[in-house]
Amino acid sequence: MRTVICGAGISGLALAHRLAALGGEVVVVERAPGPRPQGYMIDFFGPGLEAAEAMGLLPALERAAYHYDEGRLVDRDGRRRATLRTKSFSRGPLLSLLRPDLEAVLADALPASVDLRYGTALTGVANRPGGVTVTLADGGVLDADLLVGADGIHSTVRRLAFGPEDRYLRYLGLHTAAFVFDAPDVHAAVRHAFCLTDSADRQMGFYALRDGRVAAFTVHRSADPATPDDPRAAVQRAYAGLGWVTPRALERCPPAEEIYYDQVAQIELPEWSTGRVVLVGDAAHAVSLIAGQGASLGLAGAFLLADRLAHEPAIERATAGFERLWRPVVEDMQRNARSMARWFLPSSPADLRVRRLMLRLSRAPLVMGYVSSVLAGKDTRLADVAGPRHHPC
Repeated sequence: MRTVICGAGISGLALAHRLAALGGEVVVVERAPGPRPQGYMIDFFGPGLEAAEAMGLLPALERAAYHYDEGRLVDRDGRRRATLRTKSFSRGPLLSLLRPDLEAVLADALPASVDLRYGTALTGVANRPGGVTVTLADGGVLDADLLVGADGIHSTVRRLAFGPEDRYLRYLGLHTAAFVFDAPDVHAAVRHAFCLTDSADRQMGFYALRDGRVAAFTVHRSADPATPDDPRAAVQRAYAGLGWVTPRALERCPPAEEIYYDQVAQIELPEWSTGRVVLVGDAAHAVSLIAGQGASLGLAGAFLLADRLAHEPAIERATAGFERLWRPVVEDMQRNARSMARWFLPSSPADLRVRRLMLRLSRAPLVMGYVSSVLAGKDTRLADVAGPRHHPC
């Protein structure tokens, strides 16, 4: 089977790895000129970690991971207001990874047979009996048995095959950004834990990296879903006045092209496949930053799709089976994220006080179990979703 995958992010690379390992012919097209350096620190756990272990990637991920025992909410004077234990995020193992580092592990592990083409944009999709034809921006044409859109929340494949983005995107009222900067004084201030400003309607977070730099992420409320033309100026404007180390971070904020900036949103599609086109990861079912499991669901979903394609001779039945198994998992996580939005970024001083109280109570075993269930969703295992007869671990 020949598969064209649009998108060399987490889902696309994971799917390419699995399909090639199972004997398929795979072409990956990515419009970016190379691996994307932008992206925030993610907590990687759950079914994605299970899939990565089955793919033999766990040792490389553990080498790339950071280890933060706790998170701290810090006021404008640098005083700790509350502590968050990282094990609250997950019932099982958890790795903290920069998104570019996770993608690099996946790219480095690709079988040599995978044809990975950076700087290649997709402009046309034609479903036809028994296959699909893909047109590229340079005029090239690819014929395949299956096209997979793994090109993120603003998917080109989804737009071409399923319709305009505004039909499927649910804006959650937030903007987010991530960047890396060099400031030894900030690194020293945050080196013992990941730190978040204890602030309403806007928040900055900081992670000390092993190379001496600091990874920052931001989230703030915005009634307007449109992203700014100048992300650097927007970040500096939105987070001015937060105190502590934030003035230094804003001063060292890199040029716009080195900043990841987007709206916080979910994708809700009635179907993930049409003919010989299927979507995976954020292109099909973005769960949003709030859920904290986008990367895990993207990798695990790609693994499951490869499993269905390997065990079901009819491609359309394989893609439909993938959706039937995976949609309940994703929709549970989307609902969970929407219910958590208020506490992810409190909107008032009263909500801040309630969040601090919740975090103090989370140290109690019974409360910690509840917090884990809210943050992590249902305890989903790939083997349970796929079924013991078909799961290729």
